[in-house]
Amino acid sequence: MGVDPGLADTGFGFVEGVGLRIEKYTFGTIRTSPKECIANRLNRIFSELCQIFKAEKPDLLVVEGVFSLGRHPKSGISLGKVCGVVLVAGAQHGVPTEEIAPREVKQILTGNGNASKAQVEMGVRHFLKHRQRISPSHASDALALAMAGLFRQGNRH
Repeated sequence: MGVDPGLADTGFGFVEGVGLRIEKYTFGTIRTSPKECIANRLNRIFSELCQIFKAEKPDLLVVEGVFSLGRHPKSGISLGKVCGVVLVAGAQHGVPTEEIAPREVKQILTGNGNASKAQVEMGVRHFLKHRQRISPSHASDALALAMAGLFRQGNRH
């Protein structure tokens, strides 16, 4: 399972397969309203993730490593809060967790650590043999994280 944390939209994606062959996948997003206070938004993300963990029982959780944009430090702080909620939800359900830097995910899926969001989304579609655009981008990024985790596991055996 891959999770792309975001306060407005937290993307999640599941992949099942062996090596570079993906046999099954699903994806979605958890949306919160900016009209709600941050505590309620974080609680909603946590609660929905807990339901997903119970239903899907992932064997690995891959989360995008936290980063901060110099011009937008508040965004980095919000991202860190959401990432914390994701990690706690995974821990409470006994799911082993890995954090992967965005640059590494891009390198794994496209061969270019500086790939654009569009290039990553195209790489995701290519591996999944999915014809239509995967939207929103948080869901595509979550699938990219899940695939990166699967591909890394395949390289360890």
